[in-house]
Amino acid sequence: MEIFVTDNISTISPVDWDRCAKASDNELNPFCSHGFLSALEESGCVNANTGWHPQHIILQDDKGIIKGLVPLYLKSHSQGEYVFDHGWANAYEQAGGHYYPKLQSSIPFSPVTGPRLFCEEEKLKPLLLEAAINHAKSLGVSSLHFTFIKDNEIDVMNSQQLLHRQDQQFHWFNKSYGSFNDFLDTLSSRKRKNIIKERQAAVVNDIKIEILTSSEITELHWDHYFEFYLNTSNKKWGRPYLNREFFSLMQEKIAEHVILIMAKRENKYIAGALNLKGNDILYGRYWGATEYHKCLHFELCYYQAIDYAIKNKMKIVEAGAQGDHKISRGYVPVATNSSHWIENPSFKMALKKFLAQERKAVEREIDYLSTFTPFKKG
Repeated sequence: MEIFVTDNISTISPVDWDRCAKASDNELNPFCSHGFLSALEESGCVNANTGWHPQHIILQDDKGIIKGLVPLYLKSHSQGEYVFDHGWANAYEQAGGHYYPKLQSSIPFSPVTGPRLFCEEEKLKPLLLEAAINHAKSLGVSSLHFTFIKDNEIDVMNSQQLLHRQDQQFHWFNKSYGSFNDFLDTLSSRKRKNIIKERQAAVVNDIKIEILTSSEITELHWDHYFEFYLNTSNKKWGRPYLNREFFSLMQEKIAEHVILIMAKRENKYIAGALNLKGNDILYGRYWGATEYHKCLHFELCYYQAIDYAIKNKMKIVEAGAQGDHKISRGYVPVATNSSHWIENPSFKMALKKFLAQERKAVEREIDYLSTFTPFKKG
């Protein structure tokens, strides 16, 4: 086996990349696809200038066949990751160290769980992890982070003494519902009535909702949606991570995974929510609007996603980061995992103690929040 590092995903065949990514997850997670990640790079959203310098690892056999891959980035900051280590960076800097640059294996700007060690054979995962660690050592970086990893990669990470960290998100689970009403029937009376009222309130101003997929989505739709995205980004983050070109490239490369839920009033688009779909999972992503209407956010981001998942027999809706307001709408707290290689032994020991306490706190919070789910008791 030979190890290579590339700073441009275009040097890797989409067929080889997707073959390895799919084998690691039993399906092709759209965020792990060559199409999604190459759209980020080609649009300029991901490069050295934005603080996301690609360092993808390639594992190749003696016949030149790619056997494994690791999506990897050299980071000069901690933005767009959703596993927050700003406190770690500050502590390390105050102790006289340099936390940045660091290496990050993740999907840029997307808190989506998926494989990070892409390969068709489980026995190759330790080799990929070792290659990533060796690359971190060769660059002299402070740390290497694998965020939002699959459960089946935790043991591989632990075998190399990486530090295990947990957080939580809110996901909706399809219990073989035949319709949205079937889902409502599982809720307590008060919660069920509240959802019905919110769905009615969202469309009282003669608002029409469209669900657009694949070739139905045009450049004009993306023009409107990008305006919504900028509006929310400027309010919430201060600056947008994605540019207009990215959405066109994403549509061109992975149209079959894209679902755009748009709201229209007086024949004008006023709001939209982007989703990507895998085989069994619907991933809710960015939302935005140019007009405020009560409950429209809940309708486009949560209820329409649930409705789509039920109609298409999808098992899970992942609604993204944070937001315990999702609980009353049928989303339940679940743990997310990450693993961290720390170069400095003293700093690693301090973080190990901190993370042991943090994991217990996350477990308690998940248990506590689970008591507020809207489902009928018993």
